[in-house]
Amino acid sequence: MTILPPHRLDLAGHRRRNGVVPWVAYHGDDGRDRLIEAVEAADLRGRGGAGFPTAVKLRAARAKRSIVVANGCEGDPLSQKDVALLTLSPHLVLDGLQLAAHAIGAAGAVLCVHAGSPVTAGVAAALAERDDRVPVRVAEVPRRYVASEETALVRYLTSGDARPLGKLPRPAERGVRGRPTLVSNVDTLAQLASVVLLGPHHYRAARTDLVTVTGAVRRPGVVEVPAGTSLAGVLAAAGGEAETVQAVLAGGCGGSWTTSLDGGVTGLPAVYALPVRACGLAYTAKVLAFLAAESARQCGPCTFGLPSIAADFAELLRGGPAADR
Repeated sequence: MTILPPHRLDLAGHRRRNGVVPWVAYHGDDGRDRLIEAVEAADLRGRGGAGFPTAVKLRAARAKRSIVVANGCEGDPLSQKDVALLTLSPHLVLDGLQLAAHAIGAAGAVLCVHAGSPVTAGVAAALAERDDRVPVRVAEVPRRYVASEETALVRYLTSGDARPLGKLPRPAERGVRGRPTLVSNVDTLAQLASVVLLGPHHYRAARTDLVTVTGAVRRPGVVEVPAGTSLAGVLAAAGGEAETVQAVLAGGCGGSWTTSLDGGVTGLPAVYALPVRACGLAYTAKVLAFLAAESARQCGPCTFGLPSIAADFAELLRGGPAADR
């Protein structure tokens, strides 16, 4: 089963394509245990960039009065996979959200998207089609890079301040309004639903990754590739090189440059293919300027270090310090 369909699926279309969650198999506390064990057997890991084991997060947040936060905010401008998922397959995400809520015993759930996101209306329409046990509300979060970090979401939903907390306790211990909170990327939730719909062993054999590919490729956008696909395979899935590529930025704005296409994508599944005619220094300076402007300004490295590095790269683009020219 692929995660992304070729067109948007309503609830009936989703169930025809993907099936219906077998809730009876996961009834009660024993069922919650079986559900988490299935996630563990599938070796499902977070798809927001960190790759943390999902079963560990589920167990940590399992408590009365807990809450699930589905993170559909993509602060990195090089990533569009979550938008694609919520646009084309919202019910797979919502199935995963309900399963996660059941696994931890949550009484409520929030699906976070950026303010003004094009997916908001479609998500609301999908929710209106459903009659789920756990109520879900949609929250619009400021369109900032740091606002999609998990503690920033918790802080925003609690106080309206969309900046990371940067300190203990973690959300699973005390999250939204002091309640144990599971924060999970919408891609992870869609994968969780796939684990249940396919079974953990079939899921592991057929697992795919959603990767956003931009730059010098023939068909830029979100591609779905088998897990572990090399960078060369990812570029091929996006139609191949539109012109000669000199390097690839793998992992989004917080990733790293590489000239080898043999390895896979680590961190955030986003790839930018830099054409040979472009200047890598200029693109790096652009990324650094973006990150410096998006800083939460809560610590020394973010307040002083990152802007200084961005300024240094901008100076390099101009040929170095004026005294040396």
